[in-house]
Amino acid sequence: MLEDWRVVVVVFSICILVWRPSSIDGATDPSDAAALRGMYSSLNSPSQLTQWSSTGGDPCDQSWKGITCSGSRVTEIKLSGLGLSGSMGFQLASLTSLTDLDMSSNNLGGTIPYSLPPNVLQLNLAQNNFQGEVPYSISLMFSLHYLNLSHNQLQNQLTDMFGKLSSLSTMDLSFNNLPGDLPESFSSLSSITSLYLENNQFTGTINVLANLSLQNLNIENNRFTGWIPEQLKNINLRKDGNSWSSGPAPPPPPGTPPARKTNPKHQSGGNNSPSGGGGSKSGIGGGGIAGIVISIFVVGAIVAFFLVKKKKSSSDIEKLATQPFAPLAPNEVQEMKSAQTFSAINVNSFDTMATINLKPPPVDRHKSFDEDDFAQKPIVAKKANKVIINVTSYSIADLQMATDSFSVENLLGEGSFGRVYRGRFDDGKVLAVKKIDSSALPGELSEAFTEMVSNISQLHHQNVTELVGYCSEHGQHLLVYEFHKNGSLHDFLHLSDDYNKPLTWNTRVKIALGTARALEYLHEVCSPSVVHKNIKSANILLDAELNPHLSDCGLASLVPNADLALNQNAGSGYSAPEVAMSGQNTLKSDVYSFGVVMLELISGRKPFDSMRPRSEQSLVRWATPQLHDIDALEKMVDPTLQGLYPVKSLSRFADCIALCVQPEPEFRPPMSEVVQLLVRLVQRTNMSKRTIGADQGAPQRADDLNPNE
Repeated sequence: MLEDWRVVVVVFSICILVWRPSSIDGATDPSDAAALRGMYSSLNSPSQLTQWSSTGGDPCDQSWKGITCSGSRVTEIKLSGLGLSGSMGFQLASLTSLTDLDMSSNNLGGTIPYSLPPNVLQLNLAQNNFQGEVPYSISLMFSLHYLNLSHNQLQNQLTDMFGKLSSLSTMDLSFNNLPGDLPESFSSLSSITSLYLENNQFTGTINVLANLSLQNLNIENNRFTGWIPEQLKNINLRKDGNSWSSGPAPPPPPGTPPARKTNPKHQSGGNNSPSGGGGSKSGIGGGGIAGIVISIFVVGAIVAFFLVKKKKSSSDIEKLATQPFAPLAPNEVQEMKSAQTFSAINVNSFDTMATINLKPPPVDRHKSFDEDDFAQKPIVAKKANKVIINVTSYSIADLQMATDSFSVENLLGEGSFGRVYRGRFDDGKVLAVKKIDSSALPGELSEAFTEMVSNISQLHHQNVTELVGYCSEHGQHLLVYEFHKNGSLHDFLHLSDDYNKPLTWNTRVKIALGTARALEYLHEVCSPSVVHKNIKSANILLDAELNPHLSDCGLASLVPNADLALNQNAGSGYSAPEVAMSGQNTLKSDVYSFGVVMLELISGRKPFDSMRPRSEQSLVRWATPQLHDIDALEKMVDPTLQGLYPVKSLSRFADCIALCVQPEPEFRPPMSEVVQLLVRLVQRTNMSKRTIGADQGAPQRADDLNPNE
């Protein structure tokens, strides 16, 4: 009887192992399947990934190429050397059972995804074209054993994110463009045995590596300085191509812990020599050792005294700073604000902060408005050192929930400073979430981020996209803006479909005037002036009534190295000629870029289009000679207008463009003059207030317009 029960148990166990429960999503966990489908789309649906699909299919059940499963969960993705392009997708964090991810030796580009599978043991993204930074999510891979990001184009400084990677044994960051000193958290890599950092731009010393369990270390062809720690001289070390100091290394400071003995068999045998046999071989005697110990204690006591004293004085200052002050005279307030500003901000690293210059900008002598009118305009006050933020503070978790973990389905676009996602929040609101790329705002400037948010939150204009909130956590910086359902002007002009009717002439003039007013506000109302630096049709968002809202206002002016980041897009056709030479954006270069947007509105063409004949690829170069020839001008008008426009209105619009895109910046008008030109154009064309303020882009009839005006 017992034998029969054993047979039953065995058969039952086999049935359990063989049988797999069916579901509407097949054998694969639904979240894993969705992540792989998203990856397939991001990889541009390559044919070499057999069985893969972006709309259906079952990765585990159908044995998708390179995929290994355990039960219903995906455990391995090995797609090395398949010539894949595109990006990796944005849903990888849901692959919680994945232990091996190998996408090496492909042509993947862009940045490494922010969210990576959290439980990966081996991550290999080597030999691709990834740019930007090592993503912070790697710091949360506590079980990671092997990390290889070599032979890419990573160029952002490493953040201090390695403190919890105690299981990591091999890390290869070689052949990138990584700058700066090695992060202090490298010292927490307690299991590291092989570290490859060669052919980067690392600087500073390598002292942080001294006490690691390294066996193989390659730091060739960097910019390291200082001395090689003694602990690293007995391992497999390659160190050429750096600026090492010569001569003996200085002694460690008092209180430094003793050096770790990495390989005892290579240590000196002095302790094995006989204790007798001559005083010259006995080393330092007991009295000498006692003297050294006493000296160390004395020096340590002195150092501790001064540290405590310094700390006390700092705490006293902090107490004073938090105590209420009696009201000050206006001149005293101004002096205190200036002093606080310069003590709180590193001017060299963040010299574009609006709070540094508290004086109003000089009045442009070429401006067409009266000085009295300028004095009556509202001034946007920039408070120094006192960060006042009147927008909502979100957590990373809030924004992940709203954007479905920054899924590709919610990706609205990607600009010079990061990606923008649609976010649907618990209260039903739909907002735009902009994740700032760390290359635009490195980790060491995190403290300045709230100052930046404070300044941007003070920008209020009907034609400026409103900042709603922000997030600053785990080294990530995000801005939350109001959402405009009709997308960007770029989409309307260049991606027209059945849902987007062509923009009428009245609507185009309305968009130009509203954008001009937004720039006038930034240039001539805000104090100090705000240079936008990134005027383009993709940054002009349209609401339900097709009113324009200029986005990214204040962002480029307050981000360090923004000019460098924007100059990488110099071939877009928006940049003024002087920007390509000096690398510096100004108020006048903003005017030029606005003129290019007006050219887009009048012609329907992109600023630079490589698909056109060589003589027509640059819109400014092709269009400028035709702006004052009415016959040629009518031929270059966007065909979707079907001739429905007032000829004189078109001519005046072209005259305004010609002023804005002049090659010499000093001859371009201020934005207040551009606004006046467009206002007069509207008045002379008999456009009603309703047309300018609330035109919804309905088709115009020919009799609505006066062709003789």
